[in-house]
Amino acid sequence: MQVPLLDLKSQYATIKDEVLEKINEVLDTQRCIGGPMVEELEAAVAKACNCKYAVGVSSGTDALINSLMSLGIGEGDEVITTPFTFFATTGSIARVGAKPVFVDIDPVSYNINPALIEAAITKNTKAIMPVHLYGQMAEMDPIMQIAGQSSLAVIEDAAQAISAAYKGKKAGQMGTCGCFSFFPSKNLGGIGDGGMVVTNDEELYHQLFIMRNHGMEPKYYHKTIGGNFRLDPIQAAALLVKLPHLDNWSEGRRKNASYYNKKFKDTVVQTPVISEDCVSIYNQYVIRVPRRDEVVKHLQASNIGCDIYYPVPMHLQECFAHLGQGAGTCPEAEKAATEVMALPVYPELTDPMQDFVVETILGFLS
Repeated sequence: MQVPLLDLKSQYATIKDEVLEKINEVLDTQRCIGGPMVEELEAAVAKACNCKYAVGVSSGTDALINSLMSLGIGEGDEVITTPFTFFATTGSIARVGAKPVFVDIDPVSYNINPALIEAAITKNTKAIMPVHLYGQMAEMDPIMQIAGQSSLAVIEDAAQAISAAYKGKKAGQMGTCGCFSFFPSKNLGGIGDGGMVVTNDEELYHQLFIMRNHGMEPKYYHKTIGGNFRLDPIQAAALLVKLPHLDNWSEGRRKNASYYNKKFKDTVVQTPVISEDCVSIYNQYVIRVPRRDEVVKHLQASNIGCDIYYPVPMHLQECFAHLGQGAGTCPEAEKAATEVMALPVYPELTDPMQDFVVETILGFLS
C-alpha cells in the first residue's frame, strides 16, 4: 500500500470543473493583476477570520514582510519570535533589517512559551511574532497582555492555521495583524504561491494596501518604499472555489487525527496535545517518537509519506549564528527537533491507510 504525505490530486478531482471555470473567468476578462477576483477573496477571508480588512499578497512570506514594513519595523529594531518554525518567520524579520530574538517553546504545544517573552523585551523590541504551529493557535491572551503592557505590535504568523480558533477567536483576529499562506500544501492552498494579511486596524490596512504595490498612491507617486507583493487573480480564483470547503476539509483532518490518537493510545508514540482553549485545523499531525530518524527511514521504505517539521531550529541555522543564541539557549525547541515527525492527515485518507501507517510505526518500534 502507498500512503502519500499529501494527496492534492484527490482533492482537485472533486473541484476541477469549478476551478477551471473560475480561472477562465479571469482569462476571459484579461484582468490579470488585481481586480474583482482578488477583492472578492479578500472580503471572504476577512469575514471568515472575523476581521474588518484583508489584503491579498504574493505569498505567506510576503504577508509577513509587508506587515513588518507597514508597521515601520526595520534596522535596529527587535522582534521576539519562536525558533521552532519555518524559515519564513525569521527570514522576514531579518530581511527588513530587524533582529529576531528567539524565545523557547512550550514542549507540549510546540508554540512559543508566553512565560519567557517578558524577559526577552528590550528598549529595541517593537513586536512579538507568535507562530500558530501545525494548525494550533499559540496562547494568545498572555501574549496580548504582555504586548499591551509594553506597547508592542503582535504579528500572528498564522500560515498554518487559517480558521483555527483560540477561546472562540479566529487566527489573525487577535493580533495587530495576522498573516496567512496559500502555499498548495496548506489547508486552504492555492495552485502556486499566495498569501493574505488580515487586520482590524483601518490605518494599518491602508498602509498594507499601498505597500503591496511599491508603496504607490496615487499611481506613480511614492511617499514610501514598498514592494511587489500583489496576489495573482488566478490564485484568487482557485482559492474562492476552495474556501467554502475549508471547514469540512479541516473537520476531516480532525477526524483522522482522532483516529490516530485512539490507535496510538498507551504506546510509546506521543500524539498531539490540543489545548481545551483551541480548535486545531491539523495542518500537520505531528508525533514524538524514540529513534525518530530510523522511524522516518522505515516509513519511507514502506511507501508511507512523512516529514520532519523542523529538523533544525532557527537559532541553530548557520545564517543566524551571528545572533549569538547558540546550542542550549532554547532547549525545548532543540529537543523537539530531534523527536518530532509528521504523518499523513489529509481528509481523503482512509481507515485502512491510517491502520497501515500505525501498524508500520508500532511494528518497527516494538
